[in-house]
Amino acid sequence: MLLIAACEVGFWLLVVAGLLARYPLRAPALGAVLLSAVPLVDLVLLVATAAHLRAGAQASWAHGLAAVYLGFTLAYGRRLVAWADLRFAHRFAGGPAPVALYRWDYARRCWADVLRTTAAALVATALLLGVRAWIDDPSRTAALEQFHPLLGVVVAVEVLWAVGYTVWPRSAPGSGPVTAGGRGRQ
Repeated sequence: MLLIAACEVGFWLLVVAGLLARYPLRAPALGAVLLSAVPLVDLVLLVATAAHLRAGAQASWAHGLAAVYLGFTLAYGRRLVAWADLRFAHRFAGGPAPVALYRWDYARRCWADVLRTTAAALVATALLLGVRAWIDDPSRTAALEQFHPLLGVVVAVEVLWAVGYTVWPRSAPGSGPVTAGGRGRQ
């Protein structure tokens, strides 16, 4: 559990350090190196987790979380860094302000998130199955099975969220609701 917490802290420290190097410190090359190292933290977590299990440990929920973290980082990492990068550029380098998405643009973003979440769930599932096959002791890795239905629920919620914003698009403040014709007050 301590390793998971350390890797989670390390993940965010690398993101913040990379953005601080890129903007306030004006060292974009160092910032790029730090930001590109972000997925390595989760990979270290996964390898350490697999090695711990291989050495005879009984799998727990914390062990499965390592695979989920890596899946999330691979699917959402670039977008998360781009989101933070845009805000840092605006705050520290005079970059453009972030633009909020509304209506169909927001619904499209929700559907892109469905694809990302599905990719994250598939990566996590493949890693969980890979660790189970590598350990080859179902009695010690049974706890990892609980993640498969949970990942399915996460994907289902993401789909419902996207359907909701497709049927009822998010309106800009003050623009009024979207009507059946697809247009609100302009």
